[in-house]
Amino acid sequence: MNTKFYLTSLTQAFIAAVLIVAVLFALYFFAEPRVGRAQDTSGPFTISQEIVGETSFIVDANNTTLSGSLNGITGGTANGSTTVVVQTNSPTGYTMDIAFFDNGTLQTMEGEITGSSAIRDYPASTTGSTTNPFEPSFLFSTASTAAVFAYTMSAADSSDLDQSFLNNGTICNAGGGYTVDRCWMTPATTTFQIIDRDTDAVTGATSTLHFRVHVPNNPNPGLVVDTYTATATLTVAPQ
Repeated sequence: MNTKFYLTSLTQAFIAAVLIVAVLFALYFFAEPRVGRAQDTSGPFTISQEIVGETSFIVDANNTTLSGSLNGITGGTANGSTTVVVQTNSPTGYTMDIAFFDNGTLQTMEGEITGSSAIRDYPASTTGSTTNPFEPSFLFSTASTAAVFAYTMSAADSSDLDQSFLNNGTICNAGGGYTVDRCWMTPATTTFQIIDRDTDAVTGATSTLHFRVHVPNNPNPGLVVDTYTATATLTVAPQ
């Protein structure tokens, strides 16, 4: 047997083995970074939290006593007001309605002791729409021979007022202007919208109800001694 031949074969086999191992190591180090850095994604996802709406009075209307006593025969005028603050996170704002208590008479003011209804509801304009047949009158009329009770509205932001209480300088429910002590309304037992705000009020929106009782000289019907009271309810709702 040729010893030289075997040595040569072993040498070649060793070299081939070394080359194979070298190639395998090279392939591993070439592929390993790709394997080690392999990534996978689950796609985009969202995180949501619903915020619910809240609309409420943060300052309620207070009981109101009109300024001073009125003479039942020689007459006079008395005024009073109450302020409310509404808070809402509705982005489209809120509405406010008023309705006076139906005490079983045709008038919303009633004598607490006598039950007299001699203070009549102020006769505002009746030129409104069929769905809202009454609208305020621009000036407070003292032409009535009976004592009368009326109200009007103001707001920290006059654009919050319902259109009925805005005016064009001579007529209510027209234009977009606001004038102090104008647009006097009939107190009614049916709901009437007084505020129509179209933006949120997260820090609160202020509005004020103004009331007036006028007694003419020698009113008809006559006024007996009593305290005359009307009761009203305000309702707010998000737009």
